Amino acid sequence: MSKVAVVTDSTAYLPEETVSAYGITVVPLVVIWGEETLLDNIDITPEKFYQRLSMAEVMPSTSQATIQAFANVFQKLHTEGFDILTVVLSSALSGTLDSAIQAKKMVPDANIALVDSQYTSLPLAYMALAAARAAKRGATLEECTKIVESVREHTQVFFAVDTLEFLHRGGRIGGASRFLGTALGLKPILYLDDGKVEALEKVRTSKRAHSRLVELVSEGVDGNAPINFVGVVHAASEETATKLLKVVAGEFNPNELMLASLSPVLGTHTGPGTIGIAYVAGVDPDLLQN
Repeated sequence: MSKVAVVTDSTAYLPEETVSAYGITVVPLVVIWGEETLLDNIDITPEKFYQRLSMAEVMPSTSQATIQAFANVFQKLHTEGFDILTVVLSSALSGTLDSAIQAKKMVPDANIALVDSQYTSLPLAYMALAAARAAKRGATLEECTKIVESVREHTQVFFAVDTLEFLHRGGRIGGASRFLGTALGLKPILYLDDGKVEALEKVRTSKRAHSRLVELVSEGVDGNAPINFVGVVHAASEETATKLLKVVAGEFNPNELMLASLSPVLGTHTGPGTIGIAYVAGVDPDLLQN
């Protein structure tokens, strides 16, 4: 039986110590800023990205992870004797899955499973982490893939943005387009549905938006025991996110908690001030052992 290696992309923004501990390979997406091409989380970190964004006259754009980047990873892992599980951000938001599909054809002898997470950020991170933990316990490629699919069926993320300008400019606005022209100060609350950004509602203040995120998670996890995971993600709003993490820890008592930044690629599309709360609930805990 072959060992399984897990590959994901940089929008998952897993902590480096987690990536190292579980042997996860992260393929970077790309931030394009004027004449510069920057690898997400490698050439530019979230902290530096948001500092630069606050003063920028030229706005950044993004590009999917490259075919060659995936091909190089696949070839290396195959040579080392691994089966490969690749789980990446929603194909509705990025062409990164297409890059992985093309790269798979370049390493025809490798045993590679490709999964569209239909999410990004924390839900994607938790799928990759759950699979990597299972792989470390000796699970097969098929078993690891089923774990990812189970997490995908039991997750959601709700997020509040300060403005829809960034999503609109980047073409990722989806159903949230109906909130364009929203009165100044109103905060849109969004979520992902079938991999696309959709609008849920809008509230009057950031404080109310963050409270509403907690309420939405409460509604989502209701009746779905156990609460496997809750995480808070932010774009240049660490203090607010840390406070919210304490709130959700007390409110839901999940098996796992995580605080994360939005990667530069995602921050390009959401803008600073974004706060999100993700959860996974109702997955058999035996599948998610540390």
